[in-house]
Amino acid sequence: MDVAVDADPAGHALACYHCGETLPQVPVSLDIEGEARGFCCHGCAAAAEWIRQSKLDDYYRLRSTTAGRVEAMPDLASWDREDVLSEHAVPVAGGLEITLLTDGMRCAACAWLIDRALQREPGVFDSSANAVTGRIRIGWEPTTVRLSHLLGRLAMLGYRPYLAAGAVRERARVAEQRRWLMRLGVAGLGAMQTMMFSEALYLDFGHHMALATRDFFRWVALLVATPVVFYAGWPFLEGCWRELRQRRPGMDSLIAGSTLLAYFASAVETVRGGAQVWYDTATMFVFLLLAARLLEQRARRVASAQVDALARARPVLAVRENVDGSRESIPMSSLCVGDIACVAAGDVVPADGHLLDGEASFEEALLTGESRPVTRLPGAQIYAGTICRDRAARIVVTDVGVATRLSQLTRLVEQAQAHRPPMARVADRIGSVFVSTLLVLAVLVYVAWRMHDPSRAFEVTLSLLVVSCPCALSLAVPAALTASHGALARLGVLSVRTGGLENLARATDVVFDKTGTLTHVRLAVGDIRTFTTMDAATALQMAAALERDSRHPIAEAFSPVSTRFFASDVRETVGHGIAGCIDGRVWHLGRASFAGCREDDGRLWLGDGRRVVACFSLEESLRPHAEDAVAELRVLGLRVHLASGDAHEPVERLMRKLALRDARSRQTSEDKLALVRTLQDNGSVVAMVGDGLNDAPVLAGADVSIAMGEGAALAQRAADMVLTAPSLLRIPQAIRLARRTMRVIRQNFAWAVGYNLLALPLAITGHVTPAFAALGMALSSLAVTINALRLLRGSSMGPNA
Repeated sequence: MDVAVDADPAGHALACYHCGETLPQVPVSLDIEGEARGFCCHGCAAAAEWIRQSKLDDYYRLRSTTAGRVEAMPDLASWDREDVLSEHAVPVAGGLEITLLTDGMRCAACAWLIDRALQREPGVFDSSANAVTGRIRIGWEPTTVRLSHLLGRLAMLGYRPYLAAGAVRERARVAEQRRWLMRLGVAGLGAMQTMMFSEALYLDFGHHMALATRDFFRWVALLVATPVVFYAGWPFLEGCWRELRQRRPGMDSLIAGSTLLAYFASAVETVRGGAQVWYDTATMFVFLLLAARLLEQRARRVASAQVDALARARPVLAVRENVDGSRESIPMSSLCVGDIACVAAGDVVPADGHLLDGEASFEEALLTGESRPVTRLPGAQIYAGTICRDRAARIVVTDVGVATRLSQLTRLVEQAQAHRPPMARVADRIGSVFVSTLLVLAVLVYVAWRMHDPSRAFEVTLSLLVVSCPCALSLAVPAALTASHGALARLGVLSVRTGGLENLARATDVVFDKTGTLTHVRLAVGDIRTFTTMDAATALQMAAALERDSRHPIAEAFSPVSTRFFASDVRETVGHGIAGCIDGRVWHLGRASFAGCREDDGRLWLGDGRRVVACFSLEESLRPHAEDAVAELRVLGLRVHLASGDAHEPVERLMRKLALRDARSRQTSEDKLALVRTLQDNGSVVAMVGDGLNDAPVLAGADVSIAMGEGAALAQRAADMVLTAPSLLRIPQAIRLARRTMRVIRQNFAWAVGYNLLALPLAITGHVTPAFAALGMALSSLAVTINALRLLRGSSMGPNA
């Protein structure tokens, strides 16, 4: 459908026709289909013009959401380098193939446009775009067209390319996906054919069909069902063999057993000319189960999209500054600690490091969830995967490769997805007991029906095995946890240990550390006192002018202050303070004895060296949204505690600011752990939030623990979850999500158990045919998966969170 464009009362467009952003006062205008359209920039207008000239105008009619804004064209020449192509492209018949990622593909119409845009380029022999995964696969002839030209076409349309995973891993993933699709296709065709033959046999009510014709249909059905059972159904047969070797019968054992039972019983009946065959049940069972398994895999890919998002942040090349000041492009693997990396505006930071020269802003949404660019001062920590904005930056590299925070987060996400939490293991045990019990029940039902109606004994038993297959029971926990982990990752909370999500949902008390958790480690200016006619605002601006170019931690407290003064001849006296000339007069800022003749008291003083004019109290700044986060936790019914190793006065001040009832100062690691143990002894489920090395023991001792993403590595290893977002509001949001997850798991269990309790009596009494049993089982699994996917909705937070 065509996307509506906002207009004012006079009918003039207010939004860009291509990307939907607000139009500037003087928009770019272009005639599209005989009507003047407004665009926010020349990039969007050029994209629309190319689409029109290429006769791909249907894109605007088909799309269900606006396109991404066309940014400035990036330099893509580095993608043509041999070392890059050898690492990320694979040789195929006709040329090379590469798989890319893009975050601009927002609907199926985008995939349609990308496909057709690439297919129109000479030298491209294969291309496909997937709007769900954001992947683009391109096969091209390098001697005919350069990869950079093809990527430039994508960027010109608003689809900036990024590298996907390694070529070998990506190729293996694509091959595996193709195998599953091939199996589904074979099963679908086989199920349709066998159903057609079965209908002919079922509709022969008066038994008028000649025996030769009947046997012909059965033999053809046998030929059709064989590849369905043994090729399409191979994953279930393989899983059955694995479960039997481990002596733990499970879902695959029941699936494979039911399928083989229907197939071989039908084959025997075909050979000896028996009364009935069940090829349609075997093939439809395999087809429906494969379809459900593919839907489950797709749900997992959608839920774990954070790994792909992290992969997008890996640049192709890095620009290194040499000793003589010259610059060269090098592969990422050649970048070393101590190198100076140069990052152009709009480019991705290649490695962790410290910012050199002037301040610069960086977009850190991928790592922290913060939507707005963050300004960093010289010396600040900059992370790989962030995007440099506004102006170029120079960074001295401190960590590369697997040591970067980006790689560490990728591993955390992958570990979170690989975990089998206690609830999932309980579900597996229940499923195993259920299967064993069901096999015994099936034998008893078969014996009972042999005595009651021998002609239906096998059919009823087969229906019982099929209808009671515990697929929904086995999916109840994994489907919900997979979706929940994906939603948590999008929030900026990584679950890195088993059981953390369940305990977070049950939490009754939250214990916060102070420094680095509720407050920033960096200082902020508190109370200001003046002792002359100079007002506090003037004193603050003079201090900010003196500290402007200093890299001392105290200078960070004055960095947000805008000043009308300029300090010259600034010099620092180690251990005492800083001095500089402002408006022809030398001013001192530092210890009281350095600023003027006064006894030192720990505050920061401003004076001319003989007498002081003002003093500043420096305190830790409250982390953004800390007050809102504490209030949200109270709304959720949790009791909030503060345990800090800091002195009584700052803890008391923070206690009043956050309206806390329980705040403790001068707490050692042992004291904090004792507080947690006391709460637990009183029946509380305790969540601990901290960041420092001294928090590691109490993080490990709490029922569920959350470590700050920028905190100590030891604390993160001891924690159940890592908060990578800058805002503490993500904690109550994560608790809400954890509680929703537990509700969804209970709903899934209730549905799975309720379905089996309803279906089993119907199957035992012969009221369900094998074909309908297969359909009911598949629909039950689908219902559980769809219910779990609801967790992905509404998991992202607004820009202020």
